[in-house]
Amino acid sequence: MAYINLNNEAPGIRSLVLYRPDTGKYLYDLVAVLLRGKSELSAAERELIAAYISKLNNCTFCTKSHAAAAQCLYGEQVNLVDDVLHNPKQSAISEKMKTLLSIAQKVQVNGKTVSENDVDKAKKAGATDSQIHDTVLIAATFSMFNRYVDGLGTITPINDEAYKIMGEIMVTNNYSFPKTTY
Repeated sequence: MAYINLNNEAPGIRSLVLYRPDTGKYLYDLVAVLLRGKSELSAAERELIAAYISKLNNCTFCTKSHAAAAQCLYGEQVNLVDDVLHNPKQSAISEKMKTLLSIAQKVQVNGKTVSENDVDKAKKAGATDSQIHDTVLIAATFSMFNRYVDGLGTITPINDEAYKIMGEIMVTNNYSFPKTTY
């Protein structure tokens, strides 16, 4: 049960955007651009960044739902997502993605901790300015989303199958604004 009466039974951020569609529309528009819009990062990589930041912020709903979307997008590499969430430095992702996740982690704590050296490492590993930009923006945005979801105590499903379904819907619907609950 959420801390305030949201007048719906939707889980996580869906309940909040249904409660306040006047603000929720803009949040969904932003996430649609960030995770499905034009980017030099794949949709799977962007979902992975969102899930990773959500895990660092201990936001169960966002971690599990975005991890499920990333797993759908990675296809046969489904275990890669769990490996990254458990230990990104030991996972099979590229060195470029490891440096981008390192930057994202710093943004999650305090954006001022990102240094020119961090950016140089990412560039040396093959990251472009656009990829670095998108990583920072996703990390900052999901830190806000995580605080929004957890700050109002939204419903967090326990059943992993519910997250798998959410992930498939997120991939299929490309973050179109929700009209109803799942």
